[in-house]
Amino acid sequence: MATKIFVNLPVKDLHRSVEFFTKLGYSFNPNFTDENATCMIVTEDIYVMLLVEPYFQSFTKKAIPDTSKTSEVTICFSAESRSEVEEFIKRALDAGGKFVKEPQEYPFMYGDSFEDLDGHIWEIMWMDPSAIPQA
Repeated sequence: MATKIFVNLPVKDLHRSVEFFTKLGYSFNPNFTDENATCMIVTEDIYVMLLVEPYFQSFTKKAIPDTSKTSEVTICFSAESRSEVEEFIKRALDAGGKFVKEPQEYPFMYGDSFEDLDGHIWEIMWMDPSAIPQA
């Protein structure tokens, strides 16, 4: 069985977050969705659990970071092309995401980023397949 990844993120308004990520093309598993949480499907092995803050807090004794001041993690996904990166970022900004910084461009890689409605930073990157060393 392949390892599956479940990223858990606190959100202030679950409904708004679902609307935002739906505009980015993601779907949600209704079997793992209620008023406290939803399971956003990224791939068949990658999921993002969006948890309302009080519910998220029940899983940790640590404070939830204030994303207007701090960042605990940056979530980065790959894209098939530079244009896919640009199109995804445009959709994110059009859906209400925030500009983070100028795109990062290297001879072998291109990436850009945005903040979601709760201030979590997401990066989308494309890497030239010929630049990836073969084992």
